[in-house]
Amino acid sequence: MTGRTGRSGRTGRTDRSDRAGRTDHTGRAERTGRTGRRGGDSGTREAILAAARKRFADHGYDGATIRGIAADADVDPALVHHFFGTKERLFAAAMRLPVVPGELIGAALAAGAGDPAQSLGEQLARTVLAAWDVNEIRDTFLGLLRSATTSEQALAMLREFVTEAIVNRLSGAAQAADPAEARYRAALVASQVLGLGLTRYVLGLEPLAAATRDDLAAAIGPTLDRYLTESLG
Repeated sequence: MTGRTGRSGRTGRTDRSDRAGRTDHTGRAERTGRTGRRGGDSGTREAILAAARKRFADHGYDGATIRGIAADADVDPALVHHFFGTKERLFAAAMRLPVVPGELIGAALAAGAGDPAQSLGEQLARTVLAAWDVNEIRDTFLGLLRSATTSEQALAMLREFVTEAIVNRLSGAAQAADPAEARYRAALVASQVLGLGLTRYVLGLEPLAAATRDDLAAAIGPTLDRYLTESLG
């Protein structure tokens, strides 16, 4: 006998196929055979967010795609959808927004349509004011607005996001057969809401700054209703 073992035995030598994930005789880690993109490890979400921030900053909201962000993060696009669902949710998470604006607007429109006690415009104004009154939400949005005034890239990114998440969402509630008119009406609503936020929370213009949420919603609601559903003549 030579001392060699058969296939079922073991010697000091390890078959190449058994060495995946182990170390060789020099102590160096050998290749495990795992290839491809990053899986769902604990650092994947952070990698996606970092890639998203860079893509949004470099290409704007419209130009940044889920596929491009996934490629930068070295993950499958399906994993981006798994963590964040939609592009708007990914943007909100990347920019550290405490709420998803489009979803907030959608909830307000749904509540206004189902509540005969108050108009659609009043419910919309009340919802937006309630969000502005939360320090974390207000400070984050105001930070984005301030950055937009000093950076052309930040301005373009914010404009594209507001158009997609807010104006396009509001245009669905506007009573206009012409899509261009619907967007125009929605933009008027956005201008009213953003203007209110700046005068009440940035300038602190009195008596708007001290007015109650209910009083402001009652005063501004009819204007928002006119923008959305009535004659603009």
